[in-house]
Amino acid sequence: MRKIIIGVMGPGEKATAKDLQNAYELGKLIAQQQWILLTGGRNVGVMDAASKGAKSTNGLVVGILPDDSKRGISLSVDIAIFTDMGNARNNINVLSSDLLIACGMGAGTASEIALALKANKQVILLSDDVESKVFFQKISPNNIYVVEKVEEAIATAQTILK
Repeated sequence: MRKIIIGVMGPGEKATAKDLQNAYELGKLIAQQQWILLTGGRNVGVMDAASKGAKSTNGLVVGILPDDSKRGISLSVDIAIFTDMGNARNNINVLSSDLLIACGMGAGTASEIALALKANKQVILLSDDVESKVFFQKISPNNIYVVEKVEEAIATAQTILK
């Protein structure tokens, strides 16, 4: 049976304390579901926090990295995929995930959400950014799910994946 891959996307250096807390909890709960976590693989922001959360419950973490260097990889990544593609790797993140959870908002996260919607993928938004919620819901009302809490994100993911 094929394993479910959940992509968690969010800001790197500009992640808020709440983004980091949510990402850690998301990683933890994703691992508890026996799903594979996919992130951008770096040792900063939402990527690192989600990866640490998944590792705290022995989850499997895949990191899709923007360059070809082992420097800057999250210590919680089990499988590092080096793309040397910079931000173009965002499409790999999207297409390799069964669904995306956007935790927080930034330019890179917005690009991943847009790519996911273009690929007709489901996206769960866990963000305080009201403008982003309105914008993405307007673009693709059938593929965007807005949640307020980590537990809601996981419950929504379970519903989508049934």
